Amino acid sequence: MPLPRKWATFLSCLIVGIFIWAIEECFEVQPDLIYSPAIQSPNISDSEDQEIPVLIKHTDGDRAWRPTMTPKYRPGSIKRIGEAYTKTIIVPKTQEDDVEWISEGFRDDPYVRSIIYVVDDVTAEFHTPRNKGHEVIAYLSYIIENYSNLSDVNIFLHSHRFSWHNNDLLDFDTVQMITHLSSERVQRVGYMNMRCHWSPGCPSWMHPGNIEEDINKQEESILARSWTEIFPLDPIPKVLAQPCCAQFAISKDRITSLPLARYVFFREWLLRTSLSDYISGRVWEYLWQYIFTGQHVVCPAEHVCYCDGYGICFGGEEEYSIFDRQMKEMGGLEEELKEVQEMQERFDAASEEERRELPKPETGLDMELAQRIQGLRTWCENRKLEAKARGDVAVNRAIEAGTEWKQDERF
Repeated sequence: MPLPRKWATFLSCLIVGIFIWAIEECFEVQPDLIYSPAIQSPNISDSEDQEIPVLIKHTDGDRAWRPTMTPKYRPGSIKRIGEAYTKTIIVPKTQEDDVEWISEGFRDDPYVRSIIYVVDDVTAEFHTPRNKGHEVIAYLSYIIENYSNLSDVNIFLHSHRFSWHNNDLLDFDTVQMITHLSSERVQRVGYMNMRCHWSPGCPSWMHPGNIEEDINKQEESILARSWTEIFPLDPIPKVLAQPCCAQFAISKDRITSLPLARYVFFREWLLRTSLSDYISGRVWEYLWQYIFTGQHVVCPAEHVCYCDGYGICFGGEEEYSIFDRQMKEMGGLEEELKEVQEMQERFDAASEEERRELPKPETGLDMELAQRIQGLRTWCENRKLEAKARGDVAVNRAIEAGTEWKQDERF
């Protein structure tokens, strides 16, 4: 005899309820514990490829971390007048890279140390678990291995001294950037990109989830997937932006605003991802500002970055813009002069018959361009010297940065 319809419905619900209860009992976890993904212990030698499952006890203290917790970002601590800031320069390199410029520039400074990670030599004093993600693996390894022994200012840099992505007002020279870097600014803001110029990177650069591939941003099309793996509980942003190219200074307090377990997880993701060395490194280039500030876009005004960050103060945004336009005009004239000179060389080397087909350079144009360039160069150099002198005065830096300044405080 078939059951009445109402009894069949009741029994079905009862069976489903019992099944769900049984599943929950089988997988019950202690309420005050959370399972963290298997991580590689920073204290294990690289020859031991061990993984340690970690149970992290939740407490009510500020240092407890839950996946849904937003970090309490702390800036840094301004020291009293006369006290020195400790600094560490963190640089990844291959065996072929020459980084002698670091010891030559700072060996006599007792407050500056350098940690050079050799990414392709496991016998080096400082080496990474694997050569993966370009500079990312070294940056994360430094934080993990020195989390309890961080300097006041931690400066993450590439291995080359001169590069196009360094600051041109400091002659594209990393040594000058380190020397002129304001430790006070690093303490005030917590995280400071070492590059001041917005291009490339600002104000709107990376758009996670964009399905149209851009040859200049190959990582953009796969960034959304990577984001969900690295920040599984954070919504995918519409835009990520900061000045390129993964060189920054950060205070000890800002680094420790996140628990050590987060950095271990980040490095484990890097080691496990199927993305290539190149692409995985590019993915991280526009994640650092989010990790250390919680902001998707961090694009400080260029004139403030130069003034407050390096002591090069033009007097305000308008004055800096005038200088920047003159610099760009000079750069354009230099390119034009180069083209004229190459045209003249081709014309001079050609036969009489070939010259009939070639454009003839305008007589005296190269001299005219050279004179205009020299005039602009002299003007720009004078303005830069004035800006450095203006930046030597603390109140000038404070005014241009829009920051309150007290006479008895370091700035």
